[in-house]
Amino acid sequence: MEDGPRLPLEGVKVLDLSRVLAGPYATMVLGDLGADVIKVEHPERGDDTRHWGPPFAGEGEARESAYFLAVNRNKRSIGVDLKDPKGLERVEKLAAGADVMIENWRRGALEKLGLGYEALRETNPGLVYCSITGFGPGPDEERPGYDFLVQARGGVMGTTGQPGGEPTKVGVAISDIVCGLFASNAILAALHRRAATGAGARIEVPLFESTLGWLANRGQEYLISGEDTGLIGNAHPSIVPYQTFDASDKPLVVAVGNNTQFAGLCKVVGRPGLAEDERYATNPDRVANREALIQELQEEFRKRPADDWVEEIRAAGVPSGAVNTLADVFADDHVLGSGILQDVDHPSAGPLKMLASPLLVDGDRLPIRHPPPSLGQHTDETHDDWR
Repeated sequence: MEDGPRLPLEGVKVLDLSRVLAGPYATMVLGDLGADVIKVEHPERGDDTRHWGPPFAGEGEARESAYFLAVNRNKRSIGVDLKDPKGLERVEKLAAGADVMIENWRRGALEKLGLGYEALRETNPGLVYCSITGFGPGPDEERPGYDFLVQARGGVMGTTGQPGGEPTKVGVAISDIVCGLFASNAILAALHRRAATGAGARIEVPLFESTLGWLANRGQEYLISGEDTGLIGNAHPSIVPYQTFDASDKPLVVAVGNNTQFAGLCKVVGRPGLAEDERYATNPDRVANREALIQELQEEFRKRPADDWVEEIRAAGVPSGAVNTLADVFADDHVLGSGILQDVDHPSAGPLKMLASPLLVDGDRLPIRHPPPSLGQHTDETHDDWR
């Protein structure tokens, strides 16, 4: 893998002072693209996620949590106590040679240590300095951010869940992940500008505002109509039929995007007349008469297994798929044949199967060049190439 094609960010040095998820996810994206990422951790505790389990890979002191492994591939780890003058001096030297520094400490904490942007830009004016905060400038700018709380406050839970049921968070820490993606995008843009001007950048990516940023159609629908459709389960607020249905054995998803697809679906379920019914002639008509249409379709779907329906619906040109468990996902033929699952030899936990980056560059899947590091694995390296 080291002898493969040049990766887009090869030669870019990233100093990672972030912890848990949003920041580490951003630096993992940069590492996947070829950047040299040095993760700075407390020499004894390390990143909090190292202790978030079970499950763990490996045994005893050498074990690693699945959570940490998921967001720290393609990085090196050094154990440094920033309260120790020698440790602080080492990080300052690394920052002087870095292209990017990313952190998610409490607002102002690194400034007190001399690691704020204004201090570091004096020795490294081209530094791209990215802070992930809980909230951007405003009344709550001093508050910390936590994915679960932000999903609640930012409207995600208020739009997720079954009608009449309990508001529900997304099954992964999606606010953190999206924040990390916003951060990596902003960093790449700043590096592009620096290539033209030589100037670094001070970037802030607030977790809360990042969540507002991906409310997408649901947020804009409210801003236009003043109406909150609330919890609608697996249905779509403005497209019908676009939801799950119960087959005879398990749920399946049907996603009808236009009238031609709707007519094709009606033929597959043996009800071609539904496409000619004036109540369902257009998508706005189908939205207005949602309950009646869904009831008629549901009666048909219960008659056969999901896999049979999916095959025939797809053949008619309508997007459809079964609702998979994780066991189903990792037995999926495309997953197994796509190269996104890679075998990795971890320095302490042993052989692992891991998800790689979803990105392909020049037709090649981005490799896992380095397994997620053990705590302080690279502390004794000199990092002379960063000077």
